[in-house]
Amino acid sequence: MSESLVKKAHQRLFFLRSLKKHHLSSDILVNFYRCTIKSILTSCVTVWYGNCSASDRKALQKVVKTAQRIAGASLPSIEDIYRRRCHRRAKKVTKDSCHPAHGLFTLMPSGKCYRSLRTKTTRFRNSFFPTAVSLLNSNPSHFTSLQAQ
Repeated sequence: MSESLVKKAHQRLFFLRSLKKHHLSSDILVNFYRCTIKSILTSCVTVWYGNCSASDRKALQKVVKTAQRIAGASLPSIEDIYRRRCHRRAKKVTKDSCHPAHGLFTLMPSGKCYRSLRTKTTRFRNSFFPTAVSLLNSNPSHFTSLQAQ
């Protein structure tokens, strides 16, 4: 999966380099990165990134660093994008009681954190739901907004 994403991203880096040769501003280069390269690298990232191998993650991050060097601006890492999107998706699931996965996010009796999911395999431990629960538990501001409702 990630090899094909990296290959597509490298093809788009060629166009980013050619835009840089024409002395376009850094803002335009970053916008091009966001629209063409980042959209490829982060499509359904919450589903597949958790179970990527270390070498796949390194290859994906290398594309981001190359684009960062070409654009001349700092860009968020794939890991940061993954965490942010997982956290955002988990908050949406917890707020929507009709969501099929809403039952996986049960509050502890204290109401200050969610019950961790039992995981027997590494593959499941690295999947979306256990990661989302741990991200929600690590962000205490989520619980203060829940108590305000």
